[in-house]
Amino acid sequence: MQAPEAQETDLALLLRAARAAGDVALGFSGPTAKAWDKPGQGPVTEADFAVNDVLHDILRAARPEYGWLSEETPDDRARLGCEHVFIIDPIDGTRSFIEGSGTWAHSIAIARRGAVTAAVIHLPARARTFAAALGQGATLNGAPIRTGCRAELTGASVMAPKPTMQPAHWRGTPPEVTRVFRPSLAYRMALIAQGRFDAMLTIRPSWHWDIAAGALIATEAGALATAADGSPLTFNTETPQSPGVLAANPGLHRAIRDRLV
Repeated sequence: MQAPEAQETDLALLLRAARAAGDVALGFSGPTAKAWDKPGQGPVTEADFAVNDVLHDILRAARPEYGWLSEETPDDRARLGCEHVFIIDPIDGTRSFIEGSGTWAHSIAIARRGAVTAAVIHLPARARTFAAALGQGATLNGAPIRTGCRAELTGASVMAPKPTMQPAHWRGTPPEVTRVFRPSLAYRMALIAQGRFDAMLTIRPSWHWDIAAGALIATEAGALATAADGSPLTFNTETPQSPGVLAANPGLHRAIRDRLV
C-alpha cells in the first residue's frame, strides 16, 4: 500500500508543506532572529534557513525525483534535467519579517517543463493561503478568487517600487496611477489575483523563486502574467531570472505595455 503522502496531489503536498513551514517561521521572532546580509541580495535570517530545511525535507521526501531550486540552497544544475522542479522562496519579504510585520510569505511552486503547475503563497502571520493548480482556478483560504476587470490605466492602483515609475521607463510622462507597495513580490502577485489592486509591475530582474507561485495564481485568477517586456515567463532556466514582471487583467496589461519603453 502506498504511503498517504504518495497519494497526494502536487497542490495538496504544497499546502501541507506550507503549513509546516508557517509553524516553523512563527517559532522565530523576526526582530530578534539572527540576521545578516547576502552580498547583492539583501538580508537573510536563521528563520529563512529553518523554513528551507523543513520544506526540503517534506517536499523531497514525497517527490524525490523532482528537482530543487530555492533561494537558500546552492544551485544544483541537475534540476535542469528534471521534468518537474520545486521552486521555493522560504521567506519572501525577509525585511518585513525582520521588522515584525506580517506581509512576508512562503512562496512554493512546482514547474513542469518550464510551466508552473501547482503553487502556494502562504502568509502565516496573516492566516492567508493563496493556492492554484493548472486549469483549476485560484483560491484564498479555499474560496475562489478573481482578478479585477479595470482596463483604464489612468487612476489604476499599481503595485510597483518607486524606481519603476521613473520617467525613463515610460513613453511620455509616467501614467497617473495610485502606486502602492508590499515587500513580498509573491504577495504582490497574489493581491492582483485577489483583485485588491489592479496591476503589479517591476522592471528589475526577478528571481524565479519570487515569482513562480504568483505567476500561476495570478493567471488562474484571470490575470495575464508576463515578463515586464511582455515576453512569456518560463521557469527552471539555466539562469533562474525573468526581466521583470507585469501582472494585470489582459486589457490593463496591454495598456501598461503600450506605455512602457
